[in-house]
Amino acid sequence: MDSEDDMHDANDSADDDFYSGGEAGLAASDDGDADYDFADHDSDDSGELLSHRQQQNYSILSEVDINQRQEDDINRVSTVLSISKSEACVLLRNYNWSVSKVHDEWFADEERVRKVVGLPEKHTELPNDREVTCGICFESCPRGTMNAAACGHPFCSTCWRGYISTAINDGPGCLMLRCPDPSCAAAVGQDMINALADDEDKEKYGRYLRRSYIEDNRKTKWCPAPGCEYAVEFVMGSGSYDVNCNCSYGFCWNCTEEAHRPVDCATVSKWILKNSAESENMNWILANSKPCPKCKRPIEKNQGCMHITCTPPCKFEFCWLCLGPWSEHGERTGGFYACNRYESARQEGAYDESERRREMAKNSLERYTHYYERWAANQSSRQKALGDLQSLQNEKLEKLSDIQSQPESQLKFIIEAWLQIVECRRVLKWTYAYGFYLPDHEHAKRQFFEYLQGEAESGLERLHQCAEKELQVYLEAESPSKDFNDFRTKLAGLTSVTRNYFENLVRALETGLNDVGPSTSQGTCSKSATSKSLGGKSKSGKNRASNTSSKYGAPSRGVDDSNIWTCEHCTYANPKSARACQACDRQHR
Repeated sequence: MDSEDDMHDANDSADDDFYSGGEAGLAASDDGDADYDFADHDSDDSGELLSHRQQQNYSILSEVDINQRQEDDINRVSTVLSISKSEACVLLRNYNWSVSKVHDEWFADEERVRKVVGLPEKHTELPNDREVTCGICFESCPRGTMNAAACGHPFCSTCWRGYISTAINDGPGCLMLRCPDPSCAAAVGQDMINALADDEDKEKYGRYLRRSYIEDNRKTKWCPAPGCEYAVEFVMGSGSYDVNCNCSYGFCWNCTEEAHRPVDCATVSKWILKNSAESENMNWILANSKPCPKCKRPIEKNQGCMHITCTPPCKFEFCWLCLGPWSEHGERTGGFYACNRYESARQEGAYDESERRREMAKNSLERYTHYYERWAANQSSRQKALGDLQSLQNEKLEKLSDIQSQPESQLKFIIEAWLQIVECRRVLKWTYAYGFYLPDHEHAKRQFFEYLQGEAESGLERLHQCAEKELQVYLEAESPSKDFNDFRTKLAGLTSVTRNYFENLVRALETGLNDVGPSTSQGTCSKSATSKSLGGKSKSGKNRASNTSSKYGAPSRGVDDSNIWTCEHCTYANPKSARACQACDRQHR
């Protein structure tokens, strides 16, 4: 069986997915958010770029690509089965555009397939009369103005046009159009649509057909970005679900939400639902209000004294502390503004349950707010970084090239740094959703997670500040700066270090923090696991972080290894002249 047949198989098993491997990723975009391996995009290294593309597990399809693939599949089925293109199109639609499935079913039982999809084996001709009666309007019309599907049921051209137009305007169901005769199941093919429909209806039908080619195939999906017309073909079972469309939008193939590696789809779904649900409103009401003892409406205390008056029409006056009627308050109860009835009642256990619920709601709200604020802050920072990256590519890089008298090809390390920042902000954002759902009782895992997250965030802040603040100095210079090469070394080194930190974080989260065992010795557990992941020395004396760097992307091309030394503590690449690490201030030995 031709391997291309399985490229559009919507019903085949996961074992057939290897057929798609050859072309995956060749049409993928270089724009927008790069995948997490941060391959070098320098124009002078086509071999490395091609290797990176071949590792991608998806390809981006434009409208032209979709039409071409669809036409190729129709031609292939038409040729192999010796049927018309219109009939081949009907077959493919019924079998979700799977060429291999059509072949298998057809050769297994052609008669059954024809019956199911509505393709009579013999075409019935119109009656050989001078005039034929239309089956819809019952008018006698000249034979030349009559039309019929393969079944031979005659209808006049006017009724056919009305029938087809109504079906097309009703939506994609027109792709499964059958003969107007109620007792007939013969399919109405694209040839009749093209012959009888007007230009507007033909355009709609073609659009529905193209959408069907993508939406009915489990290996293809439309990019979910608003207004994007690209589709994505994905190789199932090939690891990461992250997809970066040519429109620069990154999304998860599995759930079509924004790309969220290393957090799983279930966690993302819960987090998004929580952000949009009313549960947090209820938590706020529970934590910051009390119900009126009479009408039970929630009331927020907005003044200092304990004398509360409910809003009309209730107007009940009560004490905020004990919720008792204000008329019962006087000197015997501790005074109008210092009620001690609440404390005595609390000691007797009267308010334990309500207090416990209110305290739980308040703690829950505070915890959620902590994670949500950081999630949203990183999202905002990422959007700003995307804008800065675009501005840099469109304007500032050329300006910097003129000021520093260096070709733009030698300034790619700046673009790499900003791509790293954009991707790391995305990863860091989703780690806060991960942390929110990390069970509280798993203390060792939480401690290890927070350590990795903190190290990654600290490295990212250093990189972001260097790329944002220190770069500005060279953009505002009037002549070439003598220390620009030192800036190149520092920024490239920070990019490499930050990449290592985030690769450690991503790897740890994707494996479920399995480096941390169930031991209750939290400090020892976290420390040893961190040492393994973050670049302690191996037995051979080599830095582990250097291995990580070579695996996930070499340092920027602007760095000369002979002029740098790598910090043993944080793996930062320092200039040879530096006595102490510029990232962590550790002395160079």
